[in-house]
Amino acid sequence: MILEGKVWKFGDDISTDHIAPGRLFHLRSNLEELAKHVLEDADPEFAKKVRKGDFVVAGNNFGLGSSREHAPTIIKMAGVSAVLAKSFARIFFRNSINIGLPVLECDTDKLENGDTLRIDLSAGVIEDKTNGAKLEFVPLPDAMIKILNDGGLLAHIEKHGGFKLD
Repeated sequence: MILEGKVWKFGDDISTDHIAPGRLFHLRSNLEELAKHVLEDADPEFAKKVRKGDFVVAGNNFGLGSSREHAPTIIKMAGVSAVLAKSFARIFFRNSINIGLPVLECDTDKLENGDTLRIDLSAGVIEDKTNGAKLEFVPLPDAMIKILNDGGLLAHIEKHGGFKLD
């Protein structure tokens, strides 16, 4: 699975409240509307400028805070093809895989806002086409790749008639 897009860089400790602002909790049943506000507390212009295929890139502890399942969902709905960070809150990581959003742990220091990336999920390689840097990440396990290829855990279960990863 190959992904290509532009970097939107954020810092450390981007919480689920940064991703899906708590003041907009009333929109949790209208995810399309909530997605128009994704990450606005970290970058007020992000939702207006992000394009399909782009990447959210961050530092440590991305997705900390509450277990809002709609946080990774609205990132995906905004068109983001993957989130790259030095580390993730565990529940955010799992929720992301469950809804079909790749989350990759890697050193993000060499990636800059606006860079263009090409990512090979199976090989564990990130190529920064802007500055020529090549980064590696631990490739996702085959089971997670299958879930992502099917569009998330629910779609995977529906497709295979049960929880089957082979």
